[in-house]
Formats: sequence, C-alpha cells, structure tokens
Amino acid sequence: MRKRLFLSAVIMLLVLAVGQNVWAFSDTKNDPNEAKINELQKQGIVTGDKDGSFKPQDKLTYAAGVSMIVKGLGLNIDNLRFIKKPEASDYFTKAKDGAWYSDAFIIAYHNNLDIDKDVDPSAFMTREQFAHHLFQGILKKGDYAFIQIYMELKDEADVTPAYMESIQKLLITKIAELDKNNKFYPKETIKRGEAAAWLHDAILFVKDQALKPDPGIEPEPFPYTDMKLTTKAVNDQIQEVTVSAMAPHPGYGMRIASITFDGDQAIIQIEAVHPEEDRMYPQVITEVKATTYVASSYKPVLSQTGASTDGSDAVDNSSSAPAVIDPGMKAQ
Repeated sequence: MRKRLFLSAVIMLLVLAVGQNVWAFSDTKNDPNEAKINELQKQGIVTGDKDGSFKPQDKLTYAAGVSMIVKGLGLNIDNLRFIKKPEASDYFTKAKDGAWYSDAFIIAYHNNLDIDKDVDPSAFMTREQFAHHLFQGILKKGDYAFIQIYMELKDEADVTPAYMESIQKLLITKIAELDKNNKFYPKETIKRGEAAAWLHDAILFVKDQALKPDPGIEPEPFPYTDMKLTTKAVNDQIQEVTVSAMAPHPGYGMRIASITFDGDQAIIQIEAVHPEEDRMYPQVITEVKATTYVASSYKPVLSQTGASTDGSDAVDNSSSAPAVIDPGMKAQ
C-alpha cells in the first residue's frame, strides 16, 4: 500500500513538472521578463523556434513585432468590406503575399498602426517604433483617461517627434520605463524579451483601463425576420449585393457590418440600426435593405442564416489595392 502511494506521489510530481515545462521556453530562465514572456506563450500570442527557444535578447524584426501587436491586442478587420481579397503587397511595397506575417500586416494597416509603406518586414524595430505601433494598437481597443503629465527624457532630442506622444503615454501607464538615468534610448533596436514585456502590460492595461459602457444598458434583441440576399451584376468584375429583411416598424434600419472571405465565399454580416428612443413610429412591419459590392469571383453568403445566392464565375483580375466599401456607396 505504501509503495503504491509512493509511486502515485512520484507520478504526480512528474506530471506537475512536465506541465510547468510545457509552457516554459528553453532560454528564458533568469531573464528579467521571463514570467511575462511565458504568460504570452500560454495565451498563444508568442511562439518560439523549433528548438523551444524564444531568444529574448535577439533583436525584434518588423515581421515579428507587428504580428505580436496584432495578435496580442486582438486586432482584426471584421468591420471592413472589400471588393477583392486584400493582400499585404497592396499596402506595403516590400511585404510578401502568403508569408507568415502577411495577414498581420494587412490588419495593422487597416487599424492605423502607422507603419511606413516601404518598411522591410525583415528590418529590426527600434524602441520608439515599437512603442508607437503598440500605442496606436492600444487606441484601437477603447477609450482611456490618461493623466496629463509630461515625462522628462534625458535623450528627448533623439526621439522622432511623431513618436513622442506614444512614448509619453507608455511611460505614464508604466507599460515602458526609463532607465536609472532617465533615458529611453529611442533609436536602439528593441529586444524580443522587452517587446514581449511591453505587450504583456499593454494587454493588461487595455483589459483593466478601457472606459466601460454603462452596465445598466442591455443590448437590444435582433429585430429582423425573413432575411434574404440577392445579387445583380454591375459589370464583369463587380456584383451588387442586397440584403433585405422584415423589421417591426419603419424606425429600424440595416447596415452591412462586415464581409469576410473564406475560399470562394464572401460571408456577409449585417447589423441592426435601432430606432431613435425619443420618436414614435407606426407599428407596421416594414422591409429594410442594405447594399454593398463584392467581386464577382466570390459567392455571397449570409453569415446568420446561411442563405446564399448564385454568383457569376467571372474572375477578379484587378491588381489595385482592395477598396473599402461603405454601405450605400455606388461602384464606379
């Protein structure tokens, strides 16, 4: 009996040890940012090399830095609609389509991370560049109340003026810190470990400090019934897509909230426009519509109902950057 208990205890200790090591990089032990790096790994935000290393003291590339920010802050382009599938090369001259970082660069562009169009993804990021792109990402996640103070930097003259506001806000929120000499070293390349630590604290800041909506406000129920989707060819390359439904009264409206692409499908998500609270409307069931435009090579599908319509087999050969289409905008 004692032998069995002893073996069980040994097995449990081994299981715990293995479980802890699963989340630990092989080269982050004793690194000052070890705990934050490992926490990002547990969340699937950062990954290491095939040998299990993270290389926290290596320089951070733009490809890795942009990918970290986009993934860590959960940035996306779900609220945008395109007439053709976007590619990284549409926005960045040196980015490769289909590369492991391509989707992150597309998302970064449309979330206004303020990345130069001629940036080389393999180039190293400076501390001021990472600070600026990270803060622009933070701003996309909500509204914040910042203390209005100015942090003095001994090397302020070395800071690119366009990046100063971002650096100031990261210092005020303690996401980033100055050294003992009150220097930021803006032009030095940021290390992977330090970038991970800033991102970790930025994620916590967004979670804890974003101004919350009034908890007493309940989201209104989805009001539509009998949703339908129809298409009409505009030309060989573009089709007009109209979503219609029945609403409780004329005060309701509808808009196209997002279009996402999956294979040859353009998945359309609609959003209700609710009536103004201080107005009276006749209680008459009313048809509401929303229109957008999609490349003819895609088959439009309603995300909520699964209803779809047959589309043209024409191929979109456009080489220009994909246009973002607002509801009601007419195709040219």
